[in-house]
Amino acid sequence: MFRKLDQNLWVAEQPLRYFGLSIGTRMTVIRLSTRELVVISPIQLNQTISHQLSEIGTVQHIIAPNLYHHFFAADYKTYYPEACFWAVPGLKEKKPTLAIDKTIEHSRSGSGQGPLRSGSGQGPLWEGIEHIFLDGFRTLGPSGFDSLNECVFFHTASRTLILTDTALHFDESFPLLTQFATRVIGGYKQLSPSLLEKIATTEKAKVRKAVEKVLLWDFERVVMAHGSVIEKHGKQQFSQGYEAF
Repeated sequence: MFRKLDQNLWVAEQPLRYFGLSIGTRMTVIRLSTRELVVISPIQLNQTISHQLSEIGTVQHIIAPNLYHHFFAADYKTYYPEACFWAVPGLKEKKPTLAIDKTIEHSRSGSGQGPLRSGSGQGPLWEGIEHIFLDGFRTLGPSGFDSLNECVFFHTASRTLILTDTALHFDESFPLLTQFATRVIGGYKQLSPSLLEKIATTEKAKVRKAVEKVLLWDFERVVMAHGSVIEKHGKQQFSQGYEAF
């Protein structure tokens, strides 16, 4: 399902099962003033999605925002060969066959408030989109606890924080088994990492430093890959969800 959240901001959602739970998945699409589209955490491409994207702009940037949400990025790069495929550090080594064009760097300012820059030393690429890496954050993957190396984004015009796997937010709209599981491990009617991430993440001081930078942003809405979008009081909920770090 493709839906508009705000001026120049859309999300598209598809079903997804993970460890037997129905958690869904979501990508975020930002339209720049040039009508170029920035696609964050691509979901499976199909005719409906490609048609809806063409109606709002031109796909020019494809972003794999962490070391796990890259599964459909290659299909987008094939379908949109002129688009730039951005990835977080480490993904090229993890998946050498991916046609990655550029690697996202940490913000050069060190404050977490600088715009996205390329690894080749270019200046700001997109006006109104900022980024921070949640350094030190780890998650449970198919092979055990692993680094996520997630880059989170802030769309300033819509006051929207864009996460991928670094927080969950499930509610009664999800199946009962998912509701039960997230009541136990975290992420049910609260924006937070699960208990598994809290256990896996040993460098909590490093994560806390990144979280404090995120909280410098003036955001209200929070979009994440798994769970329900938070429209109001997102900053307060994000702060509360990361109190354990």
